[in-house]
Amino acid sequence: MSFIDKLKTRWGVKSNWSVVVILLVFALTGTTFMYTVKPYVYPIFGIDSTSSIWVRIAAFFFIGLPCYQVLLLIWGTLLGQFRFFWEFEKRMFRRMTGRK
Repeated sequence: MSFIDKLKTRWGVKSNWSVVVILLVFALTGTTFMYTVKPYVYPIFGIDSTSSIWVRIAAFFFIGLPCYQVLLLIWGTLLGQFRFFWEFEKRMFRRMTGRK
């Protein structure tokens, strides 16, 4: 079983093209996050490389993670995978909060 087939099974998608698009969405979201949120949003809150590690960790959870989730939905919608990423985010939120 190939890597693509394993991803198709795990994610519940049927085509190789869907796997490629999903991987592209993750790549674009990460790149967008690094080029927009870190240099433009964090400084609004006074967070930079000289801030305490604990402040940066807290900023990631309270600022960075929600921004990443929104970017994931935006890119997923633009590339036609909204349903997949909406379900993906609901699963991730349930895991983070301990809800079933």
